[in-house]
Amino acid sequence: MKFVVQRVSEASVSVDGEVLGQIGRGYMVLIGVGEGDTKADADKYLKKLIALRIFDDEAGKTNLSLADVGGSLLLISQFTLYANCKKGNRPSFFHAGDPQAAEELYEYICEEAAKQVPVVRKGVFGAHMQVSLINDGPFTVILEDL
Repeated sequence: MKFVVQRVSEASVSVDGEVLGQIGRGYMVLIGVGEGDTKADADKYLKKLIALRIFDDEAGKTNLSLADVGGSLLLISQFTLYANCKKGNRPSFFHAGDPQAAEELYEYICEEAAKQVPVVRKGVFGAHMQVSLINDGPFTVILEDL
């Protein structure tokens, strides 16, 4: 599993010109599900995501969590996080999870996140999406191999 976490001041996702999800301050998270990933993996990544302290406190130190700042989540599925570009110029996605299993885990992550974060928005699994964001910092963290 891989999460690319971007601290944002705002973010949105659209499909066919229709905005499906929009947040203010929070995290826009690209979620890649790999072969063999489980709900236990998803739980571990979600726990780490929600506990991350990457918002500035009053002293300007990255010391505050999503809950501390009343932040929101925009969760986007992205199998291309598993692109392997070692051979040739066309990426291979051999290690990306099976689409059906990946969709189930993505939906599970979204449902579990909504139990802990008041505002959770999401994209559409497998859809061609347009994601817009203002990365605050910029500040981007990659969670993998947890």
